[in-house]
Amino acid sequence: MPTALPTLFVSHGAPTLVLDPIPTRGFLRALGQTLPCPRAILCVSAHWDTAAPRLSSALRPQTMYDFYGFPDELYELVYPAPGDPALAERVANLLIDAQIPATLDDHRGLDHGAWVPLSLMHPLADIPVVQLSIQSHLPPGHHLELGQALAPLREEGVLIMASGNATHNLREAFSHGMEEAPVSYAKAFADWLTARIEAGDTAALLDYLAQGPFGPLNHPTPEHYLPLLVTLGAALGAGGTGATGLRLHDGYTFGVLSMAAYAWN
Repeated sequence: MPTALPTLFVSHGAPTLVLDPIPTRGFLRALGQTLPCPRAILCVSAHWDTAAPRLSSALRPQTMYDFYGFPDELYELVYPAPGDPALAERVANLLIDAQIPATLDDHRGLDHGAWVPLSLMHPLADIPVVQLSIQSHLPPGHHLELGQALAPLREEGVLIMASGNATHNLREAFSHGMEEAPVSYAKAFADWLTARIEAGDTAALLDYLAQGPFGPLNHPTPEHYLPLLVTLGAALGAGGTGATGLRLHDGYTFGVLSMAAYAWN
């Protein structure tokens, strides 16, 4: 039986992560060299939010510049990883079998939540990538169930990777310097998150707004947290009750954005 791949959550920060000489950039470059090489990547990005789950099924997904006001150099970067329509259909069928409606989108490209970290992890762009959308209007449990339905992919050579942020108070981010020390409320939540992941405390992770220190302050909107629950669910699998994860990276940008990354084996 093939060895199951880990599931992975990375914090992607600002789009300039791909350019900025910060520790997270170096971490992601090294991570792509240390993880087992997958045959394909299923990426759950904070930046694709739809009414119901959708899968990108384009054969050659475009690089999306879903941001504005950044250096011109950023808009010149291209990440030409191929798509995988067969994998997109496989994922949709897994979700439908789990009574979760899902559809394909053959026009969707790769948003910056996907291509920015992947361009550091796999700069040759030679691994097919499919994106799965989140549904921020639905509860955390829905995203855990998405991941549980996708667990079989781990033994099919597919890396299930989520991209968001361990903390994400963007309203305050740019009032701080990029390399400023973490503010106390962001560090408190990120430390709590690490402890709950390493303890396999699924119930607390689902109830992050109430149980996490300064939960609503660190995640005033849910879209950068929910992808983490998909990778947790994929580690749990169907009927799973506990999966312990490991923090791979710790760091902060702009004082309020924890750049933590986690893996579940």
